[in-house]
Amino acid sequence: MRYSFFVFLFLSCYAHAQDTTVVVDKQPFTLAEVVVRNNFDYKRVLAIIKEDTTFYKAFRNLRILGFSSYNDIRMLDKSGAVKASLSSKTRQNHIDGCRTMDVLEETVTGDFYDSKNKYNYLTPELYAGLFFTKGKICGENNIVRGRNLSTSDKSGIEKHKEQLKILFFNPGKKIPGIPFIGDKLDLYDAHAQKNYNYRLDIVEYHGILAYVFSIVPKEDLSGLKKDNIVVDEMITWFDMKTLEVLARNYSLSYKAGVYDFDVNMEVEMTKFNGLTVPSVLRYKGNWNVIFKKRERAIFTATLFDFKK
Repeated sequence: MRYSFFVFLFLSCYAHAQDTTVVVDKQPFTLAEVVVRNNFDYKRVLAIIKEDTTFYKAFRNLRILGFSSYNDIRMLDKSGAVKASLSSKTRQNHIDGCRTMDVLEETVTGDFYDSKNKYNYLTPELYAGLFFTKGKICGENNIVRGRNLSTSDKSGIEKHKEQLKILFFNPGKKIPGIPFIGDKLDLYDAHAQKNYNYRLDIVEYHGILAYVFSIVPKEDLSGLKKDNIVVDEMITWFDMKTLEVLARNYSLSYKAGVYDFDVNMEVEMTKFNGLTVPSVLRYKGNWNVIFKKRERAIFTATLFDFKK
């Protein structure tokens, strides 16, 4: 209770303060007055944020833990009606360095699976890669240092999956091999600085103080510059003490001759046994790739009951 009061008092002092623009490594950032007045080491904070790996690490942590999950995946038609779905409860077991999964409950509708009981859509296939375990998998770890997501050794659908993983785990980083937009996803290069605003603030997040870092397109962009926008918004909350990601919301959209997409994602984290892990993931997406059927989908993953 005392801490919540302190948080309220701390933030209310700067409710109507003015922002300040600073330049770090030749890149402009906007700082809320609460950051400037309290002499926070914003240069260090911004440097760590730009190279953040804690978001990816949180998902790698799932490879070494047991957990339960409620899974709700819905494939939609062009009118927004559900044409296929999966609702399930699963339990990942992690024993002696190996993980397996039990399906405790499952309800399926429509053509969610094909005649061979494989996923009929790419969206649930990607979902399964994040939260489901097929068979028995051993010898994994949660190390992210030196582990770079790459498409160099992949082709075809596996390459597309890897590109989507990069887009998910490292939004704002360049993705090789995607025509027209690969370079436009790099939110920290000199070209992007002309199109986006970057702002660091301090807010209350679930009762604790957190840095909130936002990247949004500039409002006065011309038509040609608007064509360079892929990330419509990315907001990330960081624990002020550890600088680990607490939550992230982002929206991405783009239209090209051979594909288009419009995706919104919300991810919330929690702590278990000293590890940051995802607790809720919400997705809404509409995308189309040449030679593939358009997919419109929404899904929610709710993770709980973590075990070491």
